[in-house]
Amino acid sequence: MAKRINKRIDFHIHSLFSDGELLPSEIARRAEVLGHETIAITDHVDSSNLDTIPKVIKAIEDINNNWDINVIAGAEITHAPVEIIDKLGKEARNQGAELIIVHGETLVEPVAKGTNLASVNSSEVDILAHPGLITPEEVEIAKENNITLELSGRKGHSLANGHVAKLATEINADLIINTDTHSPDDLITFEKAKKIGLGAGLNEEDTLKALIDNPKKIMKKSNIKF
Repeated sequence: MAKRINKRIDFHIHSLFSDGELLPSEIARRAEVLGHETIAITDHVDSSNLDTIPKVIKAIEDINNNWDINVIAGAEITHAPVEIIDKLGKEARNQGAELIIVHGETLVEPVAKGTNLASVNSSEVDILAHPGLITPEEVEIAKENNITLELSGRKGHSLANGHVAKLATEINADLIINTDTHSPDDLITFEKAKKIGLGAGLNEEDTLKALIDNPKKIMKKSNIKF
């Protein structure tokens, strides 16, 4: 097996174009200093604000042309009606988003029932974020459709990491470890992310897959440069 390089990859970060605190440039700079190889800026979207994606892309282009960090334009479909998740994913991609995640059914927010199921059945979704109420049947579908499930470093959303990790391990579905960053203190090092995976019950090999292999698998599937 080829030796892995332990550089951080985080595909769930919010800027002030939704409810984050920082400009894309400051996010990238702070992430670069913490040893990140690649990040995705995935601001919350529904039908009202898809036009913010091109604005973020302008900043991303400047960052990628000048700094030693790879930034991806993404979007997090959030609290949208279940029936339009696939449509919003298509529209977000038309606006330039390369990575689509969906705000899953979590223990701490009233996400519409059926969001997890609609997401794992969507051809547009790459990652189902913090899907704390996910069922074994939904994990099976995620595996079949190559949709990655997220373990979260965010307070509240992380409460069900153990449940998600257990089902994904039993069913052999892909996992990723993201922060759901909103503020500067939310960004974490590779070693802290590794502890989140181990704390959720993953062994070291599966933790490293979630941190390194699976994010790169997503990029390869979506033809994202890395």
